[in-house]
Amino acid sequence: MSVGRAHHHRSFLSCEEEGLRLSTMPAVGSFGNGKIHTRRKGHSRFVNKTGQCNIHFSNMDEKSQRYMSDIFTTCVDIRWRYMFLLFSLVFVVSWLTFGLGFWVIGLLHGDMERNRGDDNFVPCVTQVNTFVTAFLFSIETQTTIGYGARCVTEECPAAVFMVVFQSIMGCIIDAFMIGAIMAKMARPKKRAETLLFSHNAVIAMRDGKLCFMFRVANLRKSHIVEAHVRAQMVKPRYTEEGEYIPLEQIDMDVGYDKGTDRLFLVAPLTVIHEIDEESPLFGISKHDLETFDFEIVIILEGLVEATAMTTQARSSYLPSEILWGHRFEPVIFEERSQYRIDYAYFHKTFEVPSTPRCSAKDMEARKFPTSGANSFCYENELAFISRDEDVDEDAEKEKDKRCSSELTPTERSQPSSRRESAL
Repeated sequence: MSVGRAHHHRSFLSCEEEGLRLSTMPAVGSFGNGKIHTRRKGHSRFVNKTGQCNIHFSNMDEKSQRYMSDIFTTCVDIRWRYMFLLFSLVFVVSWLTFGLGFWVIGLLHGDMERNRGDDNFVPCVTQVNTFVTAFLFSIETQTTIGYGARCVTEECPAAVFMVVFQSIMGCIIDAFMIGAIMAKMARPKKRAETLLFSHNAVIAMRDGKLCFMFRVANLRKSHIVEAHVRAQMVKPRYTEEGEYIPLEQIDMDVGYDKGTDRLFLVAPLTVIHEIDEESPLFGISKHDLETFDFEIVIILEGLVEATAMTTQARSSYLPSEILWGHRFEPVIFEERSQYRIDYAYFHKTFEVPSTPRCSAKDMEARKFPTSGANSFCYENELAFISRDEDVDEDAEKEKDKRCSSELTPTERSQPSSRRESAL
């Protein structure tokens, strides 16, 4: 199957050398194998590809006190290994504390020294005459096990108060720890791992305008409700007064006014940022892209359908990961009764030689003509070829069915080789 990819027309001329460049440019073809393309090493990432922010806090005053004042959020944010350690430690410490209390009450009452054969002596807690037995009684009280061998008597009001107090504290500890674990398990943080961003972003023409584009996808069949996307450019800058801003954040419009930033994310979508006068990419050409130092951060937010909790997925693109003059390979193919999504092409791009190398600012100043409506592109040809294959397959099956109906009963009973000869 041969796909015509040579563009004989020149839709855009960015400079005097553009014509010579287009004539010597290799034919358009599939570019890349899904890997991240890099050209140079720039500054450290502000947001990693996994969505983690590359920051480290230092010299924080009263950090421990501030974290302990919001102990529930601290327990939810810590790692699972520390959570299990804290969970076990809280219960063991509470059992030891109340066990020590019962042992001290029995010691002051004389339960540890009286003769066990004295029938007239009434202890505070029966069958508690050592610290180990006091510890076991504390566990039975807080967990409401109640084996029946040990129990509190009315001889010591302090022991009765300890039982009541431990029961209340046990309920509070259970509610806090179980609530923290449930909140940690129900966090939508892991849902972001099934929200996919393309490895590379591209800059190409779309509807006669130079656009910055990237892909997003939802790998689950459950929807992300009220999904919306944002884009920001992060770069260092010096002010007019000489002040250095290491991470200035500049918003990039991805269709907020038109509503195209709100996504119906049931299939992979290409998010488009039009490079106009308000865009931070307005004055950047292909050559500038290879030398500029910035990072474009992408934030995708929405409600998890199962829990109605807000989830956020993040990614970023360095200039070395932005492919100038490329488009994404098609991933959605129409079949007979449904649409097939092939994620093997999700990260792949192909080159478009007719894309101008100059910036959108230069294009607007020079009033370059846009491509006509009759221009043919690689995505259209793939779609037509896929549709033609389906039509040919249907016609072949219909022909076999018609020929089979024309066979006589005697011919149908013959071996397949003879039936083919009869046909």
